[in-house]
Amino acid sequence: MAGSHAHALYHHGNSVVHRLAPHLKIVAAFGFVIAVVITPREAWWAFGWYLMGIVVVAVVARLRPAFLLARLIVILPFVLAAATLPFLEGAPAWHGLSIEGLWDLWNVAAKASLGAWASILLASTTEAPDIVRGLETLHVPRVLTGIMGFMIRYLDVVAGEMAAMRVAMRSRGYHPRWLGEVGALARGFGALFVRSFERGERVYRAMISRGYTGRMPVEQAAATTAGMVASSLAVPVAALCVALVAIGVT
Repeated sequence: MAGSHAHALYHHGNSVVHRLAPHLKIVAAFGFVIAVVITPREAWWAFGWYLMGIVVVAVVARLRPAFLLARLIVILPFVLAAATLPFLEGAPAWHGLSIEGLWDLWNVAAKASLGAWASILLASTTEAPDIVRGLETLHVPRVLTGIMGFMIRYLDVVAGEMAAMRVAMRSRGYHPRWLGEVGALARGFGALFVRSFERGERVYRAMISRGYTGRMPVEQAAATTAGMVASSLAVPVAALCVALVAIGVT
């Protein structure tokens, strides 16, 4: 349980961004997202500055554009849902589309993309256990960080068991092509749930026998320097300044 656990979103590297303290990166990402959210949708120029900040951090972290774009697909359902707004909001005014709906589509797409990129940059440069420790440094309740830590560590285990069960089913000729064949798949998910529950119970009993009292051991955090603080807050502070200017102008 104490070993390193690298999530699929993490990109191994030794850049300045990778070496920043996790809690500073969490604060920076949160501040950047707040700046993006409070920016009026009409201030389109501000979103260009936000995108420039994302690009600068990605370049410093040595992340490939394809790496970032591939993970942006997570917001596709939200953008597709927002794409219906020009047809549903207000009276058609431009080629059969609502101007208000077009503004809302732009607002959702721009802010969702920038917020997702900020989260992707955080996950790509910070290992999952470090994010949990960063949240603990920010005094997030230990109950929540403990649940997050266990979830991160055992999610891949459950996913691996699911993949093994899928291979076993296919090797036995299970290739569902109609609705009546999903019974075996449902029974497989039931077995996976039972096995996961039993595994969790065994792990918990093992931890209790080793002196677990509801709190994980706290590792000594690395010293935070003034340079780290300045480097991590440069982009979010600049973004907040842009947001305030945009609010004032609009």
